Amino acid sequence: MLDIADELNRWLERGHDFAVATVVAVSGSAPRQPGAALAIDREGTAIGSVSGGCVEGAVYELCREALEDGRTRLERFGYGDDEAFAVGLVCGGVIDILITPVRYRDRAEREVLASALTAAATGEAAALARIVSGPAELMGRALLVRPDGRRQGGFGARFGAHPELDRIVADAALAHLNAGGTATLEIDEEDSRCGVPLTLLVESSVPAPRMIVFGAIDFASALVRMGAFLGYHVTVCDARPVFTTAARFPDADEIVVEWPHHYLERTAVDGRTVLCVLTHDPKFDVPLLHLALRLPVAYVGAMGSRRTHLERNERLREAGSTEEELARLRSPIGLDLGARTPQEVAVSIAAEIVADRRGGSGVPLAGSHTPIHRGADTLARHGSRTAEWRAYC
Repeated sequence: MLDIADELNRWLERGHDFAVATVVAVSGSAPRQPGAALAIDREGTAIGSVSGGCVEGAVYELCREALEDGRTRLERFGYGDDEAFAVGLVCGGVIDILITPVRYRDRAEREVLASALTAAATGEAAALARIVSGPAELMGRALLVRPDGRRQGGFGARFGAHPELDRIVADAALAHLNAGGTATLEIDEEDSRCGVPLTLLVESSVPAPRMIVFGAIDFASALVRMGAFLGYHVTVCDARPVFTTAARFPDADEIVVEWPHHYLERTAVDGRTVLCVLTHDPKFDVPLLHLALRLPVAYVGAMGSRRTHLERNERLREAGSTEEELARLRSPIGLDLGARTPQEVAVSIAAEIVADRRGGSGVPLAGSHTPIHRGADTLARHGSRTAEWRAYC
Protein backbone atom coordinates (compact mmCIF):
# COMPACT_ATOMS: atom_id res chain seq x y z
CA MET A 1 0.00 0.00 0.00
CA LEU A 2 2.85 2.37 0.74
CA ASP A 3 3.88 2.25 -2.93
CA ILE A 4 0.93 4.53 -3.80
CA ALA A 5 1.24 6.74 -0.71
CA ASP A 6 1.27 10.07 -2.56
CA GLU A 7 -2.09 9.49 -4.25
CA LEU A 8 -3.73 7.98 -1.16
CA ASN A 9 -2.57 10.95 0.91
CA ARG A 10 -4.41 13.27 -1.44
CA TRP A 11 -7.56 11.20 -1.09
CA LEU A 12 -7.30 11.35 2.69
CA GLU A 13 -6.83 15.12 2.63
CA ARG A 14 -9.97 15.48 0.50
CA GLY A 15 -11.98 13.24 2.84
CA HIS A 16 -12.50 10.51 0.24
CA ASP A 17 -13.67 7.04 1.19
CA PHE A 18 -11.69 4.35 -0.57
CA ALA A 19 -10.70 0.71 -0.44
CA VAL A 20 -7.15 -0.61 -0.75
CA ALA A 21 -6.26 -4.03 -2.11
CA THR A 22 -2.74 -5.05 -1.02
CA VAL A 23 -0.74 -8.07 -2.16
CA VAL A 24 -0.04 -10.07 1.00
CA ALA A 25 1.68 -13.19 -0.35
CA VAL A 26 2.75 -14.56 -3.72
CA SER A 27 4.00 -17.84 -5.10
CA GLY A 28 4.93 -18.97 -8.57
CA SER A 29 5.24 -16.43 -11.36
CA ALA A 30 3.17 -13.64 -9.85
CA PRO A 31 4.20 -10.24 -11.31
CA ARG A 32 3.86 -8.05 -8.19
CA GLN A 33 5.44 -8.57 -4.78
CA PRO A 34 3.90 -8.20 -1.29
CA GLY A 35 3.03 -4.59 -0.57
CA ALA A 36 1.89 -3.75 -4.11
CA ALA A 37 -1.54 -2.14 -3.98
CA LEU A 38 -4.59 -1.07 -5.96
CA ALA A 39 -7.01 1.50 -4.52
CA ILE A 40 -10.55 2.49 -5.59
CA ASP A 41 -12.52 5.51 -4.35
CA ARG A 42 -16.31 5.92 -4.32
CA GLU A 43 -16.25 7.62 -7.71
CA GLY A 44 -14.63 4.53 -9.18
CA THR A 45 -11.19 6.09 -9.71
CA ALA A 46 -8.45 3.47 -9.61
CA ILE A 47 -4.74 3.89 -8.82
CA GLY A 48 -1.97 1.32 -8.53
CA SER A 49 -1.86 -2.34 -9.48
CA VAL A 50 -1.79 -5.73 -7.78
CA SER A 51 -1.12 -8.06 -10.68
CA GLY A 52 0.09 -6.17 -13.72
CA GLY A 53 -3.39 -6.54 -15.24
CA CYS A 54 -4.25 -10.20 -14.57
CA VAL A 55 -6.92 -9.83 -11.87
CA GLU A 56 -7.41 -6.07 -11.67
CA GLY A 57 -11.05 -6.28 -12.78
CA ALA A 58 -12.04 -8.78 -10.11
CA VAL A 59 -10.14 -6.90 -7.40
CA TYR A 60 -11.79 -3.66 -8.50
CA GLU A 61 -15.23 -5.17 -7.83
CA LEU A 62 -14.13 -6.55 -4.45
CA CYS A 63 -12.95 -3.07 -3.47
CA ARG A 64 -16.35 -1.64 -4.42
CA GLU A 65 -18.03 -4.28 -2.25
CA ALA A 66 -15.73 -3.50 0.69
CA LEU A 67 -16.62 0.18 0.44
CA GLU A 68 -20.32 -0.69 0.68
CA ASP A 69 -20.27 -3.23 3.52
CA GLY A 70 -17.21 -1.95 5.43
CA ARG A 71 -15.79 -5.46 5.74
CA THR A 72 -12.10 -6.36 5.37
CA ARG A 73 -11.51 -9.56 3.45
CA LEU A 74 -8.62 -11.75 2.29
CA GLU A 75 -8.96 -13.24 -1.21
CA ARG A 76 -6.80 -15.71 -3.13
CA PHE A 77 -6.31 -15.85 -6.88
CA GLY A 78 -4.33 -18.55 -8.63
CA TYR A 79 -4.00 -20.86 -11.57
CA GLY A 80 -6.01 -23.52 -9.73
CA ASP A 81 -8.91 -21.14 -9.19
CA ASP A 82 -11.46 -21.28 -12.03
CA GLU A 83 -12.75 -17.81 -11.25
CA ALA A 84 -9.24 -16.36 -11.27
CA PHE A 85 -8.53 -18.08 -14.59
CA ALA A 86 -11.68 -16.54 -15.99
CA VAL A 87 -10.51 -13.04 -15.09
CA GLY A 88 -7.09 -13.60 -16.56
CA LEU A 89 -4.54 -14.93 -14.03
CA VAL A 90 -2.88 -17.34 -16.42
CA CYS A 91 0.75 -16.53 -15.57
CA GLY A 92 1.06 -19.53 -13.27
CA GLY A 93 1.16 -17.70 -9.95
CA VAL A 94 -0.93 -17.49 -6.79
CA ILE A 95 -1.55 -14.22 -5.00
CA ASP A 96 -3.28 -13.45 -1.70
CA ILE A 97 -4.84 -9.99 -1.56
CA LEU A 98 -6.10 -8.07 1.47
CA ILE A 99 -8.97 -5.69 0.71
CA THR A 100 -9.40 -2.99 3.36
CA PRO A 101 -12.07 -0.24 3.33
CA VAL A 102 -10.88 3.17 4.54
CA ARG A 103 -13.98 5.19 5.35
CA TYR A 104 -14.25 8.67 6.81
CA ARG A 105 -16.31 7.56 9.79
CA ASP A 106 -13.69 4.99 10.82
CA ARG A 107 -11.53 7.70 12.38
CA ALA A 108 -9.15 5.59 14.51
CA GLU A 109 -7.94 3.27 11.75
CA ARG A 110 -7.95 6.11 9.23
CA GLU A 111 -5.55 8.14 11.39
CA VAL A 112 -3.09 5.23 11.60
CA LEU A 113 -3.10 4.81 7.82
CA ALA A 114 -2.76 8.57 7.33
CA SER A 115 0.38 8.60 9.49
CA ALA A 116 1.83 5.64 7.59
CA LEU A 117 1.09 7.19 4.21
CA THR A 118 2.57 10.53 5.25
CA ALA A 119 5.74 8.78 6.39
CA ALA A 120 6.03 6.93 3.08
CA ALA A 121 5.31 10.03 0.98
CA THR A 122 7.90 12.14 2.82
CA GLY A 123 10.61 9.48 3.05
CA GLU A 124 10.37 8.99 6.82
CA ALA A 125 11.23 5.65 8.38
CA ALA A 126 8.23 3.74 9.75
CA ALA A 127 6.73 0.24 9.63
CA LEU A 128 3.03 -0.52 9.26
CA ALA A 129 1.77 -3.88 10.52
CA ARG A 130 -1.73 -5.01 9.50
CA ILE A 131 -3.60 -8.16 10.50
CA VAL A 132 -4.47 -10.09 7.33
CA SER A 133 -5.65 -13.38 8.82
CA GLY A 134 -7.40 -13.95 12.15
CA PRO A 135 -10.68 -13.14 13.89
CA ALA A 136 -13.05 -11.06 11.77
CA GLU A 137 -13.07 -8.22 14.29
CA LEU A 138 -9.27 -7.87 14.02
CA MET A 139 -8.95 -8.11 10.21
CA GLY A 140 -7.19 -5.07 8.77
CA ARG A 141 -6.35 -3.59 12.16
CA ALA A 142 -3.09 -1.64 11.95
CA LEU A 143 -0.15 -0.65 14.13
CA LEU A 144 2.44 1.92 13.04
CA VAL A 145 5.92 1.68 14.56
CA ARG A 146 8.64 4.34 14.39
CA PRO A 147 12.41 3.65 14.58
CA ASP A 148 12.50 4.91 18.17
CA GLY A 149 9.81 2.41 19.18
CA ARG A 150 6.87 4.83 19.29
CA ARG A 151 3.60 3.17 18.29
CA GLN A 152 0.31 4.37 16.88
CA GLY A 153 -2.67 2.03 16.68
CA GLY A 154 -6.39 2.19 16.14
CA PHE A 155 -6.87 2.50 19.89
CA GLY A 156 -4.26 5.06 20.95
CA ALA A 157 -0.92 3.27 20.80
CA ARG A 158 -2.39 -0.22 20.54
CA PHE A 159 -4.03 -2.68 18.22
CA GLY A 160 -6.72 -2.84 20.89
CA ALA A 161 -6.15 -6.55 21.47
CA HIS A 162 -3.53 -7.25 24.16
CA PRO A 163 -0.39 -5.34 25.27
CA GLU A 164 1.84 -8.41 24.84
CA LEU A 165 0.64 -8.86 21.25
CA ASP A 166 1.43 -5.23 20.58
CA ARG A 167 4.95 -5.69 21.94
CA ILE A 168 5.59 -8.77 19.80
CA VAL A 169 4.28 -7.04 16.69
CA ALA A 170 6.24 -3.85 17.39
CA ASP A 171 9.50 -5.79 17.83
CA ALA A 172 8.93 -7.70 14.59
CA ALA A 173 7.99 -4.52 12.72
CA LEU A 174 11.20 -2.85 13.87
CA ALA A 175 13.23 -5.80 12.59
CA HIS A 176 11.60 -5.48 9.17
CA LEU A 177 12.12 -1.71 9.25
CA ASN A 178 15.85 -2.16 9.91
CA ALA A 179 16.01 -4.41 6.85
CA GLY A 180 13.88 -2.04 4.78
CA GLY A 181 11.62 -4.87 3.65
CA THR A 182 8.01 -5.98 3.36
CA ALA A 183 6.97 -9.45 4.50
CA THR A 184 4.31 -11.48 6.31
CA LEU A 185 4.62 -12.39 9.96
CA GLU A 186 3.05 -15.44 11.60
CA ILE A 187 2.06 -15.27 15.29
CA ASP A 188 1.05 -18.49 17.01
CA GLU A 189 -2.08 -19.02 19.06
CA GLU A 190 -0.33 -18.53 22.39
CA ASP A 191 1.32 -15.22 21.48
CA SER A 192 -1.71 -13.81 19.67
CA ARG A 193 -3.75 -13.73 22.94
CA CYS A 194 -6.94 -14.13 20.93
CA GLY A 195 -7.31 -17.92 20.76
CA VAL A 196 -6.21 -18.36 17.13
CA PRO A 197 -3.02 -17.76 15.13
CA LEU A 198 -2.59 -14.42 13.36
CA THR A 199 -0.93 -13.46 10.10
CA LEU A 200 0.30 -9.90 9.67
CA LEU A 201 1.68 -7.95 6.74
CA VAL A 202 4.53 -5.62 7.69
CA GLU A 203 5.31 -2.84 5.19
CA SER A 204 8.38 -0.68 5.68
CA SER A 205 8.74 2.92 4.66
CA VAL A 206 12.37 3.96 4.40
CA PRO A 207 14.17 6.90 2.75
CA ALA A 208 15.13 6.37 -0.88
CA PRO A 209 18.42 4.48 -1.30
CA ARG A 210 21.41 6.52 -2.43
CA MET A 211 23.23 6.38 -5.74
CA ILE A 212 26.48 8.37 -5.75
CA VAL A 213 27.97 8.96 -9.20
CA PHE A 214 31.60 10.05 -9.21
CA GLY A 215 32.78 11.79 -12.37
CA ALA A 216 30.87 14.59 -14.11
CA ILE A 217 31.07 13.17 -17.63
CA ASP A 218 28.44 12.65 -20.33
CA PHE A 219 27.96 9.02 -19.29
CA ALA A 220 27.21 10.25 -15.77
CA SER A 221 24.37 12.46 -17.02
CA ALA A 222 22.59 9.46 -18.55
CA LEU A 223 23.22 7.33 -15.45
CA VAL A 224 21.80 10.05 -13.19
CA ARG A 225 18.54 10.00 -15.17
CA MET A 226 18.44 6.21 -14.92
CA GLY A 227 19.11 6.29 -11.17
CA ALA A 228 16.30 8.78 -10.60
CA PHE A 229 13.98 6.59 -12.69
CA LEU A 230 14.82 3.60 -10.45
CA GLY A 231 13.95 5.59 -7.33
CA TYR A 232 17.41 6.42 -6.04
CA HIS A 233 18.40 9.68 -4.36
CA VAL A 234 21.18 10.59 -6.78
CA THR A 235 24.31 12.58 -5.95
CA VAL A 236 26.93 13.65 -8.50
CA CYS A 237 30.43 14.34 -7.16
CA ASP A 238 33.48 15.65 -9.00
CA ALA A 239 36.39 17.90 -8.04
CA ARG A 240 36.06 20.03 -11.22
CA PRO A 241 33.55 22.87 -10.77
CA VAL A 242 33.36 23.72 -14.47
CA PHE A 243 31.80 20.31 -15.21
CA THR A 244 29.91 19.68 -11.96
CA THR A 245 26.88 21.93 -12.39
CA ALA A 246 23.14 21.66 -11.95
CA ALA A 247 22.70 22.68 -15.58
CA ARG A 248 24.57 19.57 -16.73
CA PHE A 249 22.80 17.28 -14.26
CA PRO A 250 19.21 18.53 -13.88
CA ASP A 251 17.97 15.13 -12.68
CA ALA A 252 20.42 14.91 -9.76
CA ASP A 253 19.14 15.45 -6.23
CA GLU A 254 22.52 16.78 -5.10
CA ILE A 255 25.62 18.24 -6.80
CA VAL A 256 28.91 18.15 -4.88
CA VAL A 257 32.14 19.82 -5.98
CA GLU A 258 34.80 18.07 -3.93
CA TRP A 259 37.54 15.48 -4.25
CA PRO A 260 35.58 12.21 -4.44
CA HIS A 261 37.34 10.34 -1.62
CA HIS A 262 37.04 13.31 0.73
CA TYR A 263 33.30 13.48 0.08
CA LEU A 264 32.89 9.73 0.56
CA GLU A 265 34.72 9.97 3.89
CA ARG A 266 32.16 12.40 5.30
CA THR A 267 28.85 11.38 3.71
CA ALA A 268 26.39 8.80 5.06
CA VAL A 269 26.09 5.44 3.29
CA ASP A 270 24.34 2.19 4.18
CA GLY A 271 23.67 -1.30 2.90
CA ARG A 272 21.43 -0.01 0.07
CA THR A 273 23.87 2.60 -1.29
CA VAL A 274 25.35 2.11 -4.77
CA LEU A 275 28.61 3.79 -5.80
CA CYS A 276 29.38 4.30 -9.50
CA VAL A 277 32.90 5.51 -10.26
CA LEU A 278 33.05 6.94 -13.79
CA THR A 279 36.16 9.11 -13.43
CA HIS A 280 38.64 6.48 -14.79
CA ASP A 281 41.54 8.68 -13.69
CA PRO A 282 44.00 7.12 -11.19
CA LYS A 283 44.36 10.25 -9.07
CA PHE A 284 40.61 10.10 -8.39
CA ASP A 285 39.95 6.38 -8.70
CA VAL A 286 42.56 4.85 -6.42
CA PRO A 287 41.92 6.76 -3.17
CA LEU A 288 38.17 6.66 -3.83
CA LEU A 289 37.95 2.91 -4.51
CA HIS A 290 40.39 2.05 -1.73
CA LEU A 291 37.87 3.62 0.66
CA ALA A 292 34.69 2.51 -1.13
CA LEU A 293 35.61 -1.18 -1.09
CA ARG A 294 35.89 -1.07 2.71
CA LEU A 295 32.45 0.46 3.22
CA PRO A 296 29.25 -1.53 3.92
CA VAL A 297 27.50 -0.53 0.68
CA ALA A 298 25.47 -2.63 -1.75
CA TYR A 299 27.44 -2.06 -4.94
CA VAL A 300 30.73 -0.56 -6.11
CA GLY A 301 31.31 -0.29 -9.86
CA ALA A 302 34.08 1.44 -11.82
CA MET A 303 34.27 2.43 -15.49
CA GLY A 304 37.26 1.60 -17.68
CA SER A 305 38.68 -0.86 -20.14
CA ARG A 306 39.89 -4.29 -19.09
CA ARG A 307 43.46 -3.00 -19.28
CA THR A 308 42.50 -0.04 -17.08
CA HIS A 309 40.87 -2.45 -14.66
CA LEU A 310 44.04 -4.56 -14.31
CA GLU A 311 46.27 -1.51 -13.86
CA ARG A 312 43.85 0.00 -11.35
CA ASN A 313 43.76 -3.22 -9.34
CA GLU A 314 47.56 -3.18 -9.09
CA ARG A 315 47.48 0.38 -7.81
CA LEU A 316 44.80 -0.57 -5.28
CA ARG A 317 46.92 -3.49 -4.05
CA GLU A 318 49.82 -1.10 -3.60
CA ALA A 319 47.49 1.18 -1.61
CA GLY A 320 46.62 -1.72 0.70
CA SER A 321 43.39 -3.14 -0.73
CA THR A 322 42.96 -6.85 -0.04
CA GLU A 323 41.94 -9.50 -2.57
CA GLU A 324 38.63 -9.90 -0.74
CA GLU A 325 37.96 -6.19 -1.13
CA LEU A 326 38.94 -6.21 -4.80
CA ALA A 327 36.53 -9.08 -5.42
CA ARG A 328 33.66 -6.71 -4.55
CA LEU A 329 34.55 -4.34 -7.39
CA ARG A 330 32.34 -4.50 -10.49
CA SER A 331 34.80 -3.49 -13.18
CA PRO A 332 34.40 -2.93 -16.04
CA ILE A 333 31.09 -1.59 -14.77
CA GLY A 334 27.78 -2.89 -16.17
CA LEU A 335 26.44 -5.93 -18.00
CA ASP A 336 27.55 -6.94 -21.48
CA LEU A 337 24.82 -5.41 -23.64
CA GLY A 338 27.11 -4.21 -26.42
CA ALA A 339 26.37 -0.68 -25.22
CA ARG A 340 28.03 2.27 -26.96
CA THR A 341 26.09 5.49 -26.29
CA PRO A 342 25.89 7.09 -22.84
CA GLN A 343 22.24 6.09 -22.65
CA GLU A 344 23.00 2.47 -23.52
CA VAL A 345 25.85 2.36 -21.01
CA ALA A 346 23.51 3.75 -18.36
CA VAL A 347 21.06 0.92 -19.07
CA SER A 348 23.94 -1.58 -18.80
CA ILE A 349 25.00 -0.21 -15.39
CA ALA A 350 21.43 -0.02 -14.11
CA ALA A 351 20.78 -3.60 -15.22
CA GLU A 352 23.78 -4.82 -13.24
CA ILE A 353 22.65 -2.90 -10.15
CA VAL A 354 19.12 -4.36 -10.38
CA ALA A 355 20.48 -7.89 -10.94
CA ASP A 356 22.74 -7.55 -7.92
CA ARG A 357 19.94 -6.13 -5.78
CA ARG A 358 17.37 -8.77 -6.75
CA GLY A 359 19.64 -11.78 -7.12
CA GLY A 360 19.28 -11.98 -10.90
CA SER A 361 21.70 -13.78 -13.18
CA GLY A 362 21.79 -11.23 -15.99
CA VAL A 363 21.25 -13.94 -18.63
CA PRO A 364 18.37 -13.77 -21.16
CA LEU A 365 15.10 -15.19 -19.81
CA ALA A 366 14.39 -16.84 -23.16
CA GLY A 367 15.84 -20.34 -23.09
CA SER A 368 16.88 -20.17 -19.44
CA HIS A 369 15.34 -21.88 -16.44
CA THR A 370 15.86 -19.13 -13.86
CA PRO A 371 12.82 -17.68 -12.04
CA ILE A 372 11.26 -14.67 -13.78
CA HIS A 373 10.22 -13.03 -10.50
CA ARG A 374 12.52 -13.44 -7.50
CA GLY A 375 10.52 -13.99 -4.33
CA ALA A 376 10.69 -12.90 -0.73
CA ASP A 377 13.64 -15.22 -0.05
CA THR A 378 15.89 -13.04 -2.20
CA LEU A 379 14.59 -9.87 -0.59
CA ALA A 380 15.04 -11.33 2.87
CA ARG A 381 18.63 -12.28 2.08
CA HIS A 382 19.45 -8.76 0.97
CA GLY A 383 17.54 -7.35 3.92
CA SER A 384 19.51 -9.38 6.43
CA ARG A 385 22.72 -8.25 4.77
CA THR A 386 21.62 -4.65 5.22
CA ALA A 387 20.87 -5.25 8.88
CA GLU A 388 24.29 -6.83 9.42
CA TRP A 389 26.01 -3.92 7.71
CA ARG A 390 24.09 -1.40 9.76
CA ALA A 391 25.16 -3.22 12.91
CA TYR A 392 28.72 -3.12 11.62
CA CYS A 393 28.50 0.64 11.10
